[in-house]
Amino acid sequence: MAGFGITILNTLVTDVNPESTVRAAMNEIQAQSRLRAAALERAEASKLTVIKAAEADAEAKYLAGAGIARQRQAIIAGLRESIKDFSADVDGVSSREVITLMVTNQYLDALQQMSSSAATNTIFLPHSPGAVADLTSQIRDAFLQSSAAAVSPPAAQSMGR
Repeated sequence: MAGFGITILNTLVTDVNPESTVRAAMNEIQAQSRLRAAALERAEASKLTVIKAAEADAEAKYLAGAGIARQRQAIIAGLRESIKDFSADVDGVSSREVITLMVTNQYLDALQQMSSSAATNTIFLPHSPGAVADLTSQIRDAFLQSSAAAVSPPAAQSMGR
């Protein structure tokens, strides 16, 4: 074009037609890039699902624990009130005797529930007045031992270790 007095400074190529093997390779690169991006998105979605499920499970367990704690506080408050009322209304009865009566009632209630359950096959329990008294003394001793353990330091700490 210089012979005609025209100088070409820049040429815009809009229709590139590379060889078929080059085109196939470029298409494969693009396809793999899209597949990689899709796999990353699927993995991120799966991660979020697992995280949300774990958070929901943790929240459910926390709320169940809080509910059990409130239930136990209500039971303790009710027992405390029952012991006070019974001791005040019946002369000559100590709180220890009231607790023994309540433990005996709970023992008998548990036996009744176990015997009426369809899932219960066989249960062997010593059942005599002495066994019930022994059960209440075991429960009382367990409470006393746990109270003593909470007050006194463990043996390793008391020996200076």
